[in-house]
Amino acid sequence: MTVRLIVTRVQPQAQQWAESFQASGHDALVLPLIEVRGLVDAAAVHGAWLNLHHYKAVMFVSRHAVDFFFQARPGSVPDPRVPSAMTTRWWSTGPGTAHALLDHGVANHVLDTPPKQAGQFDSEALWQQVQTQVRLGDKVLIVRGDSVAPDGTSVQDNDQGVGREWLAERLRQSGAQVDFVVAYQRGAPVWTMAQRALAQSAAADGSVWLFSSAEALGHLQALLPGQDWSSARAVATHPRIAAAARSLGFGVVAQTRPTLDDVLASIESLA
Repeated sequence: MTVRLIVTRVQPQAQQWAESFQASGHDALVLPLIEVRGLVDAAAVHGAWLNLHHYKAVMFVSRHAVDFFFQARPGSVPDPRVPSAMTTRWWSTGPGTAHALLDHGVANHVLDTPPKQAGQFDSEALWQQVQTQVRLGDKVLIVRGDSVAPDGTSVQDNDQGVGREWLAERLRQSGAQVDFVVAYQRGAPVWTMAQRALAQSAAADGSVWLFSSAEALGHLQALLPGQDWSSARAVATHPRIAAAARSLGFGVVAQTRPTLDDVLASIESLA
């Protein structure tokens, strides 16, 4: 049975996922609920690159963190494609972020990420892979984004901050020093009238919303205040995201791993 899907991921991943769903016979529409952009001043990222050799590992919260971090690499820093460039480990919480690191030239033998069969792809799963690496006095850098309001001011992060703060605390308990650097900004989109009409229709017409971010649900609530979601259906790729969808009022929420095959199976279970 064909299901209409509302793909809320950040571009360009939203379009890529939509095309995969369409190839599987579903009607998929793109309606991103988060927009990302680079920093006006990337001096802190430049500094992180120049001091990267001091870090035991660098952890990325998303593929966007990877992309914007590498975009800001100073020319004087050795290319990760050179085997002897550095001994730093590269940590990823999931396959999308891991693929981004590989695309930027990070060697597979210095990349740590949860195995494909992991129940979830998050900081907790990553910690199971890397905790034996950490020694007293090690330094670990966490590359993240900054949530911003339309006026550019920072706002509370209701999404990935939970996982990265949990990981940072585990690292500190193991005797490591943890530093953070912001590599990009993310915020709510500005919708057109057509996009608003699509969202209102999809709240009640049997469409299935795909959520890969709790922050996206917060933006949805702000974009459609007072909307009744009791007839809406959703697939969420993490327990925290599923909880946020239920809290917003979605009538049916299925939880699955953030892989295409798992998401498709979850969607088809709702058909």
